[in-house]
Amino acid sequence: MPPTFLCRFLSILIDDCVAKGKDYNAGGTRYNTNYIQGVGLGSLTDNLTSLKYHVFDKKTLIMSEMIKAVDANFDGWEELRYQLVYHTPKYGNDEDYADEQAKLIFEMYYQEVNGRPTARGGTYRINMLPTTCHVYFGSKINAMPDGRKAKEPLSEGISPVQGADHNGPTAVLKSASKIDHLRTGGTLLNQKFSPKFFENDDNIARLVSLVRSYFRLDGHHIQFNVVSAETLREAQKHPEKYRDLIVRVAGYSDYFNDLGTDLQNEIICRTEHSGM
Repeated sequence: MPPTFLCRFLSILIDDCVAKGKDYNAGGTRYNTNYIQGVGLGSLTDNLTSLKYHVFDKKTLIMSEMIKAVDANFDGWEELRYQLVYHTPKYGNDEDYADEQAKLIFEMYYQEVNGRPTARGGTYRINMLPTTCHVYFGSKINAMPDGRKAKEPLSEGISPVQGADHNGPTAVLKSASKIDHLRTGGTLLNQKFSPKFFENDDNIARLVSLVRSYFRLDGHHIQFNVVSAETLREAQKHPEKYRDLIVRVAGYSDYFNDLGTDLQNEIICRTEHSGM
């Protein structure tokens, strides 16, 4: 079917195109918006927090030292990297010191994008619903001040950096709720639970309460993997034994065996909750 004919055919079926006498790709639709995806909120937050904490507030090092360490991919700067990873406030733990940077990033992103005109007479909006691009983008980015080494994945959706959240799933939700989800076209939060967590009926009820609480805080979207990192590592070693293993990736599910190694590793590294 020729593209022009298809465009006109679809325009007949889409609200307001006929009344306006315009095709759907020329501003005829009732809802004429484009969305720009936000990627790596957790990574950006932790990087700004790291600089604020160590360079400006605690003054444990100067900016030139941080630049040297990052440029060297932390080779020779292992002690500094340890401090950045394990002794620096991180987004996802309900700590305002870090979460304030998440709010700042969100506001800057929103103000720069929202309402700007598109080429077809509509407006741009923001969302934070990336799927797997955080792995690709990370593969093109060098080391960062939060201790992340070069080429490693960025954080996905609005989730914390993989392994950076250590105060439990409730703290993650409270951190994530500090941005204004209602001003977006959607946000994506991932969490991973150990299968043992669901051996107790009380824990199932707790998970229900967790989801309901998140939506009461105006959260938009949360999804879960219920699988252990050990199982996923075994699936990497013996894929023929795990051909039916399906995991939640980022807004969609897929067979674990069909994912690239980098994406498999990213899912393995996500924080695994065993309680709340």
